Amino acid sequence: MNSPHANAVPNSPPAPSDASVSSEGRAVPRLSLRGIEKSFDANVVLSGIDLDVYEGELVALLGENGAGKSTLSSIIAGLFPPSKGTMAWEGLPYAPARPGEAIEAGVGLIHQEMRLLPDLSIAENVFVGRLLRKGGRIDREAMNRRAAEQLHRLGLDVPPTTLVRTLRVAAQQQVEIAKALTLKARLLILDEPTAALGGEETDRLFAQIDQLRQQGVSFIYISHRLEEIARIADRIVVLRDGRLVATHPTAQVPVPVLLENMVGRKVDRLFPKLEEPAGQDVLRVEGLTGANGAFRDISFSVRAGEIFGIAGIVGAGRTELVRAIAGADPLAAGSIFVEGKPIHFRVPEDAIQAGIVLVPEDRKGQGVVLDHTVASNLALGNFDRLAPHGWLMPAKVVSFATDAIKRLGVKGRPNQAMRFLSGGNQQKSIIARWISRSPKVFILDEPTRGIDVGARAAIYETIAGLAREGMAVIVVSSDLEEVLGLSHRVLVLARGRSQGILPRGEATNVAIMERATA
Repeated sequence: MNSPHANAVPNSPPAPSDASVSSEGRAVPRLSLRGIEKSFDANVVLSGIDLDVYEGELVALLGENGAGKSTLSSIIAGLFPPSKGTMAWEGLPYAPARPGEAIEAGVGLIHQEMRLLPDLSIAENVFVGRLLRKGGRIDREAMNRRAAEQLHRLGLDVPPTTLVRTLRVAAQQQVEIAKALTLKARLLILDEPTAALGGEETDRLFAQIDQLRQQGVSFIYISHRLEEIARIADRIVVLRDGRLVATHPTAQVPVPVLLENMVGRKVDRLFPKLEEPAGQDVLRVEGLTGANGAFRDISFSVRAGEIFGIAGIVGAGRTELVRAIAGADPLAAGSIFVEGKPIHFRVPEDAIQAGIVLVPEDRKGQGVVLDHTVASNLALGNFDRLAPHGWLMPAKVVSFATDAIKRLGVKGRPNQAMRFLSGGNQQKSIIARWISRSPKVFILDEPTRGIDVGARAAIYETIAGLAREGMAVIVVSSDLEEVLGLSHRVLVLARGRSQGILPRGEATNVAIMERATA
């Protein structure tokens, strides 16, 4: 589904309503920023930012991780004030002291990192802080009804009474979006809203955005998926190292130009050149059926040196399938073979010992321990090698981590807390943890979720390097461009069943989506 704005080339802001025209007849920005700066102690994060957003306009805000996008969004949304500079909202001074003031003014923010309360229901999360009341009591019936209506529009048909902790990452992202869309805001800031969504869910979100824009709602849209930007944005602004370095009056900007804006140098190629796999089958699965019914009768094989992609819309069973192959979830039926030998898993440790490792989709929740050091995170899963007799020597852990960091080019120190690494370097650390075991099968679920373009290119090269070392690599991704750019072959899932395996020459966006929605 194409946005009605996909082919537009706006050279000026959308036509304003009477309320947004100054006495001189000029359009008044809904939001105006002038000279915004932000420092944390001696660290200057933003410097001299000028930005206008007009009624009904969608401005794409691009930049690498650390460029200042989330900091700028947080200032607009009232999470903290700027160190210098001024803001205006519909022509009047605007300086929210807290998020509640921003929401009252009409500004809503969907954070990149989901901030849901896991032990509350979907409806309670959607209306948290503003629970609906009737006769002095919480009106749960109205909350459930309104939450269900919004979730249905986004393609998530689950009971609004469901606890959030039971939802997969993609479904949690949809709840976060539903929460923002019910704010009745006049400016919505969307920070990586589609990072965990597939094509169909993204289409539904874009349809909602288009409908709101027609009603005059403005958007600041942050995404690392550049094909989305060309599809939905009116214009583009680019941050680099805390400064606004480029403003494009249209979204129809060549990708190499945007990449150069973001990283400050030419990026010749995002995806690495793939070598044809010459090895034998390393992994073979036959008739796999999940114990929870998420997938049924799945069969395929992956050769040494091959990158095997798995695609499908949210709910197709992609994550459940690879978790079962990695021993994290139980199987109801089917067989797994590694180098021709049948393998039986009781726990993930059995899969690790057999040479199968998994980088999970929820990097912060399942992949790392944020408050532990990089060294201790890399040691996880390697205690059998680092402490074969039960004694873990700190010096040995640091030495092991130093070698792993150097091998993958992780920008971080062994004694540094994992939470202070960028998303790309956290992901590299997880890969480094497992690559040291020289596994036979390397599975990556959403390997670049929430990671900027520059770091994505480095992750892609790392994945290609795994294949070049002779490993069988499986990549699950909601980003079709990623699946197509990385994979030798692509398995398409729909409602838990295989819709066929496409070789590289036949795998296209259209071919995959036709099967994924069959």
